[in-house]
Amino acid sequence: MTLLFAKLAVSISVVLGLSILAERTGPRAAGVLSGYPLGTAILLYFIGLEQGVVFATESAVYALPGLIATLAFLYAYYLTSRLLSDRRMILQIPASSVAAFGAFMFVSWICQQIQFTRISGAVTLLAAMIVALILFRGIENVRILNRVRLTRRIVLFRAVLAALIVLGISGIAAWIGPKWAGLFSGFPVTLYPMMLILHASYGIGPLHTVIRNFPRGMGSLWIYILAVTFTYPVWGINVGTLLSFAAATVYLIAYSTLVWMREKSVRV
Repeated sequence: MTLLFAKLAVSISVVLGLSILAERTGPRAAGVLSGYPLGTAILLYFIGLEQGVVFATESAVYALPGLIATLAFLYAYYLTSRLLSDRRMILQIPASSVAAFGAFMFVSWICQQIQFTRISGAVTLLAAMIVALILFRGIENVRILNRVRLTRRIVLFRAVLAALIVLGISGIAAWIGPKWAGLFSGFPVTLYPMMLILHASYGIGPLHTVIRNFPRGMGSLWIYILAVTFTYPVWGINVGTLLSFAAATVYLIAYSTLVWMREKSVRV
């Protein structure tokens, strides 16, 4: 029961924090920060607690190609929502979600057929990130001008959806095995609820901005998962998680600093 409450508290806090950040700092920053190892870290951590270090380490290897499925998820959502941009929101969101889930499951199924190693998974994901940057580079960065007031209904929706995803994936990990558990840990647990709220509240502009910038922050996810495959077997789940987060944070700070310096030089 304590573990259940821990899952609920962590997943709800992260999703709400990221959603509020999107509204306060803009979808561009939220897109980059969505690449920070939040949902994946939550899932791998709880999978490790429940199934052990060996299971979690193998799952982490397949979390790398699992993120390729996440990129497919985002691209399918982007294409479908753009295609239906002149249709009512009540059609846009379900259709885009169905297309995104279909893309995620199809790519995950393909990746499940392949015997990935730490190196091959990392190299394949890196190539997919480069492709995504090229595919998304034409999307315009749009800011949120008129914020929607956070109502209890919105807060409850975000919290419940995130909690259900975390509980569902971590709960069936033992049944589906480390490969599928790793692939599913790449699912955008914290990003998807935020996407739904942005889409429903502000339209496709800010939503597509988040999608455009997600691959730019994925370097921290790439580093985090690789670090997990090294640190979990040596230092265990708790210390390994902290060390992996430290490595991912160093990357995100370095990337953010480079972006800030580049934009500053352009303004000058």
